[in-house]
Amino acid sequence: MDRRTFLGQAAATAAASGLMAQSAPDWKNHIGLELFTVRSLLTPEGYEPTLAKLAAMGYKEVEPADPYNHMEPAKYKALLDKYGLKVYSTHAGATEGPGLEKELEGQALMGIKYTTINTPRPPRPPAPPPGAGAPGAPGGPNRAMPQRPPMTVDSVKRSAEQLNQRGALLKKFGMKNHIHNHAGEFELLDDGKTTQYDILLSHTDPALVAMQLDIGWACMAGQDPIAMFQKNPGRYELWHVKDAKYKDADPKLTPNARARASKIVTMAEGDIDYKAVFANAKIAGLKYFVIEQDTAGAGGRDALEDCRIAYQNLRKILS
Repeated sequence: MDRRTFLGQAAATAAASGLMAQSAPDWKNHIGLELFTVRSLLTPEGYEPTLAKLAAMGYKEVEPADPYNHMEPAKYKALLDKYGLKVYSTHAGATEGPGLEKELEGQALMGIKYTTINTPRPPRPPAPPPGAGAPGAPGGPNRAMPQRPPMTVDSVKRSAEQLNQRGALLKKFGMKNHIHNHAGEFELLDDGKTTQYDILLSHTDPALVAMQLDIGWACMAGQDPIAMFQKNPGRYELWHVKDAKYKDADPKLTPNARARASKIVTMAEGDIDYKAVFANAKIAGLKYFVIEQDTAGAGGRDALEDCRIAYQNLRKILS
C-alpha cells in the first residue's frame, strides 16, 4: 500500500468514525416531501391549499421541482413560513446566463443549501403544420430530432469537472451542487466496467458537490444503499426516500431494465427496509431527506392521500 492510498483510507475511516460520533437527529420530526409527488395539484389556485394540507399532515420540509409558483423569493419564503415549512434543496435549479447570480441570491434567501446550475435548453422544434404527419412528410413522425451523443468515461469526467466548477460558484452563495440519480447512472459505460455514478462519485469534490441518493431508483437498479454509504461515507447528504417493489426483477437485467420491471409504490408497501437504511444515516452523512412518490395519485388514488399514508408509515418506521 503506497502512502497516498494509506492516507486516503485513514481519512475515510476517520470521517466515518466522526460521523458515527455525532448525535443523530430525530429523523421522524424532519420528514419532507418532494413536491413533484403532488405536481398535478400545484396549479396557481391549488398551490397554497396543497402546502397547507401537507403541513397539516405533519410534513416539515418541501423540495420544489417547479418554478416556486412563479413567485418572488421573498414571497415564496413567506408562503412556506406561513405553514411552518422549510426548503433546503431544490430541483428547480438556477439557469446559466445574465440572471444567474440574482437567481442564486433568491434561492439563498429562501434557505436553499443545495441546488443546481442548468444550461439553457434549446428551443423545441416548431409544431407540425395542420394535416402533417404522414410518415416521411414534413413535420411527420420521421422528421429528424436532435439526439444526445452517448455518454463515455471521458464525457462523464468532463461533466464531473463542470459540476465542480459550478459548485465553486455556488459556494460563494453558501450552497452546494447536488447530483440526483435514477437507474441509468448505474449502466456500464464504454469501457464495460465503469458506471456514470462511479465517476461522479470519484471525480467530484465533496466540499462542492453532494450526492442526493434516490434510494428507490438505486434499489430498482440493483444497488445496495447501505453498502454505498459504507464505501463512500459522508457523501450522501441528501436522500429521496421512495419505496418500490423490485425483488422479483431478474438480477441479470441491466439497471434500466430492472427499473422497468419494478414498481414504485407508497411508502412501506414495497421491498425497501427503511429502518435499516436510516440506521446508517450517520455513515451516509445524511442532512436532509424528502419522500418522493412519482406515482402518487395513480390508479384512481388521491395524491394527497398517498402523501398522508407515506408520512404516517415513515414516521412509524422512524419511531
